[in-house]
Amino acid sequence: MHTRDLIQYLGELAENNNRAWFVMNKPRYDILRAEFLELVTGLIPQIVKFDPAVAGCNPKKALFRINRDMRFSKDKSPYKTTFSAAITASGLKKPSQGGGPAYYFHIDAQGTLLVAGGEYMPPAERLRMIRQHVVDDAAGFTKVLRNKRLKESYDDLQDEGKLVRPPKGFDADAPHIEYVKHKSFIVWKETSLKKKIPADLGKELAAGFKDAYPLVAWLREAK
Repeated sequence: MHTRDLIQYLGELAENNNRAWFVMNKPRYDILRAEFLELVTGLIPQIVKFDPAVAGCNPKKALFRINRDMRFSKDKSPYKTTFSAAITASGLKKPSQGGGPAYYFHIDAQGTLLVAGGEYMPPAERLRMIRQHVVDDAAGFTKVLRNKRLKESYDDLQDEGKLVRPPKGFDADAPHIEYVKHKSFIVWKETSLKKKIPADLGKELAAGFKDAYPLVAWLREAK
């Protein structure tokens, strides 16, 4: 994949986020989108080596659309300034669709590569299941948090949007209560592709996802 060309394109899109510019540059978009699909297509078999559950994931469906959903947003920019994908065992990428834990990555207009694993802002019922799983399998969750590869790669779970008080139905002295307060159960890390582009981006992504696998596997047990 021509990563520098993608970053250049996304940067220009960020400065010209309108339909006229997008249509005029559609040939560039089509080429970059095809290369991104090729990257994801090659990435899935690498993930399958440590997580066979994602073998049935359709790479075309793993890619997110570049069009933004503007229905409930004050920002009326029509296009996202990222190329992104989520690889799941269910083949569904959105939490609202019941996609479950995912391996997610995106490249943005600043040349930032974000690599993540887990569940970001799952719907209410799914979030309740995960929180209950934290309490019911406290020992297993502790094992995930202490996993050497996960800690070295991601440090800890992200606590974006964490509640101040325990959620309804959970005692303040419940196991891992500070994690029970989380609204997402996900790890992520960011690196700058402007500083250095990996010789093999697919291999780099697969390594990051392998480090996140203990969390993904544990989340699948939350039912």
